[in-house]
Amino acid sequence: MPRPILNDSKTYPDMEPQLSPQAPVAETRRRGRGAGLNMAGRFERLATEAFDDGWDGLEELPAFKTSVQEERARTIITRNASPDLSFDRSVNPYRGCEHGCIYCFARPSHAFMGMSPGLDFETRLFAKPNAAELLEREVSRPGYTVRPIAIGTNTDPYQPIERRYKIMREVLEVLDRCSHPVAIVTKSALVVRDADILSRMAERNLAKVALSITTLDRKLCRAMEPRASTPQKRLDAVKALSEAGIPTSVMIAPVIPALTDSELESILEGAHEHGAAEAGFILLRLPLEVSELFRDWLVRERPDKYRHVMSLIRSMRDGKDYDAKWGERMRGKGPYADQIARRFQLAAKRLGLNTRRHKLDCEQFISPQKGGVQLDLFGN
Repeated sequence: MPRPILNDSKTYPDMEPQLSPQAPVAETRRRGRGAGLNMAGRFERLATEAFDDGWDGLEELPAFKTSVQEERARTIITRNASPDLSFDRSVNPYRGCEHGCIYCFARPSHAFMGMSPGLDFETRLFAKPNAAELLEREVSRPGYTVRPIAIGTNTDPYQPIERRYKIMREVLEVLDRCSHPVAIVTKSALVVRDADILSRMAERNLAKVALSITTLDRKLCRAMEPRASTPQKRLDAVKALSEAGIPTSVMIAPVIPALTDSELESILEGAHEHGAAEAGFILLRLPLEVSELFRDWLVRERPDKYRHVMSLIRSMRDGKDYDAKWGERMRGKGPYADQIARRFQLAAKRLGLNTRRHKLDCEQFISPQKGGVQLDLFGN
């Protein structure tokens, strides 16, 4: 008999798991993955679900394997006008993310591809091999105004498939040639591979990198972020990048109440010891399908924590799993949210972090001469 799965459409005052029609995927099929469900995308008219009909057929289903489809993108720079974000444009070399972080707020974006925000998000990936070409074309257009490009804001540009595709490195080569500022966020130590390009850019005040660290607990990290670099590897990357002269910071993202928030000070101390000059944090966000996926994960991996974690989350989100209000979605509100923010501020001040915010230079940009405007005559 399937174990209970949480229903995303209800709020439970007693915080007890409730039955849902979505059945879990067998552990043998999802080994090494974060999600335990693979529900249909919310835009799909039909949904399928594997179930045991008594003939033991489920044992014959293959394990989920990573597949990559090449996507010939038409544009590559994504714009936003969010008052919560410090950037107005970003580049995403990939769709989906093999890291499989269970809390990833980008999971719902896979529904727009007709796929599941669950296991599909971390196993059915899309690569954009023409990303560098498009970037060069778009930044060379007449009237282009330079602002730092953020990379790693939706899915990780240094996820495992980057070792094969090297799209991120090609993007950096374009930005380096035209002296365009870039800010990177990643959970992967693979970023150190590109220290040669990033250090050249950093000498001109054109690059900075943030390593995202959620926990220092290896076992918890493996369950929550199964294919991301280990916490120590990420700290080692902070040290390597800092020693290469690249401004490096640590993002505690996300802070999960009653699960990882107790590590806030120790993560900041580790960041400081490894050379980070800045740090930040983001409270756990559970938009759309992420809520069901995360709660299912809690029941599987930390059942003793379920009530406490969800109670605190809802206390900071007006009684809901998530509140998307501007100014609150990243930090939450209420006494517990204020306590987390205050603890962060005190620890950062004690360690000398964030004494000066590193602002990238936007005045050195040189419009690309290769391709550029001529390519634009053919349109997108």
